[in-house]
Amino acid sequence: MADAVADFFWKRLAEWGVKTIFGYPGDGINGLLGALQRNDLPFEFIQVRHEEMAAFMATAYAKFTGEVGVCLATSGPGATHLLTGMYDAYSDHVPLLAIAGQQARNVNGAHYQQELDLTSVYKDVAAYVQQAASPASVRHIVDRAMRIAKAERKVAAIILPNDLQDVPYEAPVRKHGNTFSGVGWTAPRVVPFEADLRRAADVLNAGEKVAILVGAGALHATDEVIAVANCLQAGAAKALLGKAALPDDLPFVTGTIGLLGSKPSSDMMAECDTLLMIGSGFPWAEFLPQEGQARGVQIDLAPEMLSLRYPMEVPLQGESAETLRALLPLLEQKKEGGAWRKGIEKGVASWWKEAEDRAMAKANPVNPQRVTWELSPRMPDRVIVTSDSGSCANWYARDLKMRRGQMCSLSGGLASMGAAVPYAIAAKVAHPDRPVIALVGDGAMQMNNMAELITVSKYMHRWPNKTWICCVYNNEDLNQVTWEQRVMEGNPKFEASQTIPNVPYHKFAELIGLRGIYVADPARMGAAWDEALASPVPVVLEVKTDPEVPPLPPFFTFEQVKNYMSMLGKGDPKERHLLVDTARQVLSSVLPGGKS
Repeated sequence: MADAVADFFWKRLAEWGVKTIFGYPGDGINGLLGALQRNDLPFEFIQVRHEEMAAFMATAYAKFTGEVGVCLATSGPGATHLLTGMYDAYSDHVPLLAIAGQQARNVNGAHYQQELDLTSVYKDVAAYVQQAASPASVRHIVDRAMRIAKAERKVAAIILPNDLQDVPYEAPVRKHGNTFSGVGWTAPRVVPFEADLRRAADVLNAGEKVAILVGAGALHATDEVIAVANCLQAGAAKALLGKAALPDDLPFVTGTIGLLGSKPSSDMMAECDTLLMIGSGFPWAEFLPQEGQARGVQIDLAPEMLSLRYPMEVPLQGESAETLRALLPLLEQKKEGGAWRKGIEKGVASWWKEAEDRAMAKANPVNPQRVTWELSPRMPDRVIVTSDSGSCANWYARDLKMRRGQMCSLSGGLASMGAAVPYAIAAKVAHPDRPVIALVGDGAMQMNNMAELITVSKYMHRWPNKTWICCVYNNEDLNQVTWEQRVMEGNPKFEASQTIPNVPYHKFAELIGLRGIYVADPARMGAAWDEALASPVPVVLEVKTDPEVPPLPPFFTFEQVKNYMSMLGKGDPKERHLLVDTARQVLSSVLPGGKS
């Protein structure tokens, strides 16, 4: 029997090295699923609860492996459900291939059931999107989609009409109107010309107060960044996606930067005279030096990201590790123990003490910062940590001290809710021998993450290392938005939009074969983490946290403090607590000599 188009399709993806597919079935892809079943190919198909989760998992798989993440959905609503996860990959420059079904070619354009113009739907998010029209076209569509995804670290999409999937495959013939594509791509060595490296070195050598900012593009350049930082006697801050790029036990590493960042990161950027930015698209320019304050050098593989957040004097297109290795011999060793480096290290030490004080402060019942603070020293050496968006991301950003060999990520540029659990599942699929921890707010759990616990239950028996923990911050509040309403808008908490139901997440876990642990006593927090890490089955660790512990930014503007103070007296349901306890923390960040 001759191969159908669907048979050829999977065999071609196997030639490209694809091993894992995250998806959900439907009649628009029945031909693809049949071919996947009957062919002996090295694929693992992960059945999710919702197509959006498939795309999140494919994105995270790409982040944790460096390979192209692949997600699969049926036509119509299945195809549109992929979009949020596809935009997550797009925003974080992650290689992803989305495969979607389509109605039969004869009814395309007839307003048929589940027939959508998917080429137009995907056009904004995908660098390459094609709907196959004939058997021979499938070969070059697959090859080009994979090559673009791998080489450009972008999203590609392939749309396959359901009738085309089952027809016999026909190879292109040698005549006009045909093309013969091939499999394979090898990463080039991308390094700037020496003259441009020398221009960058001149700027960095002239700097007396050098600040470094690293992002996801520096995750594989840890040794090179440390060498450059020590040569320049610089401090180094980390964007959220670059949190694992530098270990936090280095005294000159100031931690994360931005709204979720640390005070020493903000202080360093406010005082530096030179900025070296490596592999980062960090979005909040107000946390970078003021325009004209510092001379800038930037290294990024994507030329469209150069000189985008700060006007760089020397923007260099290049791979981070290779470019830093080429740059290092041109840099002059600055004197060790200078005032700039000493000041940074003093600020870092002070910050970690302040973070501990904040984490151990009394709350009702559990301080959410303590949840992550207690986890930090207990994290296994090879752990992978994921975080959702929301107030839990503040504690993830500030309180986890990353060590070498550990990995972590979240939805960065898109900052989507609902990504932590699918990210954690993908981490376990990619590295089944590594422990995995997801930090999730109760809003994201109710939105879409609870259902994916069923996926954990379905696949946990395949994992040689069973350590998989979902930590839920249960505060019955959409907390990040509540605080944004208070501080940015000067409005009290809007209970109709912000208060969410109290759900026993740990009991749901037990219903589906996982272990549930519940914590409402702060003194038990450390022991609960020990129990979860020692569990022989995946765990949902539910912590009853205080929603009135503010996710403080590293500094407040006068306008934000004015908004916050104007909000008091407008009827916030927690007004007394805000007046007595929280206002003291907010004001301490702007009053001279204030301490939280």
